[in-house]
Amino acid sequence: MTLPEAFVRACADLVGERHVLADPETLDTYATDFWRLIKGRAALVLRPGSTEEVAGIVRLAGEHRVALVPQAGNTSLVGGGGPDASGTQVVLSLARLDRVRSVDPAGDSVVVEAGCTLAAVQAAAEGVDRLFPLSLGSEGTCRIGGNLSTNAGGINVIRYGMARDLALGLEVVLADGRVWNGLRTLRKDNTGYDLKQLFLGAEGTLGVITAAALRLFPRPRERATFFAGVASPEAALELLGLARGRFGELVTSCELINAFCVDIACEHLPGVRFVLTERSPWYVLAEFAWSLPEGLEAAADNFLAEAFEAGLVQDVTRAQSGAQRDMLWSMRDGISEATRTVGAVIRHDVSVPVARVPELIARATALLAKEYPEARAIPFGHVGDGNLHLNALFPLDDPGVPAARKRLPTLVFDLVQDMGGSISAEHGIGRQKRAELHARKDPLDIELMRRLKATLDPEGILNPGVIV
Repeated sequence: MTLPEAFVRACADLVGERHVLADPETLDTYATDFWRLIKGRAALVLRPGSTEEVAGIVRLAGEHRVALVPQAGNTSLVGGGGPDASGTQVVLSLARLDRVRSVDPAGDSVVVEAGCTLAAVQAAAEGVDRLFPLSLGSEGTCRIGGNLSTNAGGINVIRYGMARDLALGLEVVLADGRVWNGLRTLRKDNTGYDLKQLFLGAEGTLGVITAAALRLFPRPRERATFFAGVASPEAALELLGLARGRFGELVTSCELINAFCVDIACEHLPGVRFVLTERSPWYVLAEFAWSLPEGLEAAADNFLAEAFEAGLVQDVTRAQSGAQRDMLWSMRDGISEATRTVGAVIRHDVSVPVARVPELIARATALLAKEYPEARAIPFGHVGDGNLHLNALFPLDDPGVPAARKRLPTLVFDLVQDMGGSISAEHGIGRQKRAELHARKDPLDIELMRRLKATLDPEGILNPGVIV
């Protein structure tokens, strides 16, 4: 379908000809997902440079009934930030909205535009001796508008919460082109509904986030990062329980990784090496942090000695420098990329109650062995908050992978639902999980979602086909 000529001409007048992209090769980069598994077809890409220009484009889209797909860094893992295959949808890129508008260290807040990379937001916080704790492997390329629109998680959720917990206020362009200015930095505001929560995690289906006021925290001055071999997921949970008992809210991260993932990361990621003397079937990478200048490392060493004496860890080391800490986290962050080099990966981002993580791993591994004996289970993830990336690795040349990509997620989601879990812990729904969402959510949940969509976007122009 050809876009209305009047719409294209008006958009060019609004944002400038050079920010209206129509070259097929360029369009392809905006229409292909992070792992290059989901490929849509964009009719056009528009790159506004201000909130006013975003509002103008949305008004024009409403007038001409043109579907818009808001896109930040295009790092979605479920097809939520790219167009469908119809060739009728226009990508609304927010990458040019990349200003840090203000930083308030006294109020522990920062106001940034949606196109700021996560790394840029972190740097703005560091510039005033503060911490913005959202941390993801893609933080150099993902953008805060997308992080908020998908309610991103990451490695620090156990202490600081999800992206929605870090948002104080939002600026949002509504589907009719009006701008809702909710950029308040108040910690207390009981004046009715918390409207910003409508747009957090909505994946651009209810409005376009153009700026956000975010919470900052005291910057940790001392960290204790350790990597430990453990006998089982059950031992990892015992170790986590002991850590919480000793350090409470100072436990920032706790990751569970199986041995195969560690081996592949050490073999295929530059600069990553195995740091323990003994091999174990499972590993825990965890971190404690506080804002005092000293004392934590000694307490952590005492804790690790206690854990070793109790038989909870088989071998353990604590990072002795910032470089060693960075290497350990590079290993964890690079697992998905490393496993791609040795096979075809089918990924699942799920969660269950923390206490049931070992059961989930056991049941999912048995399920995979029964249904796809040629594949290997490679579970890893945020054991501290019950979120696992329950992935399956197939041989690179396995002809059955396309069929497995369609069938295996349903089997895994059946298992997760049976355990009272969620089919999407931190990646969102996008296009990829929409059918599963509608098949599993309570009908009243779906009805309320549809009512919200119909109320805030009655013409259905914002990211149609995503979530609802």
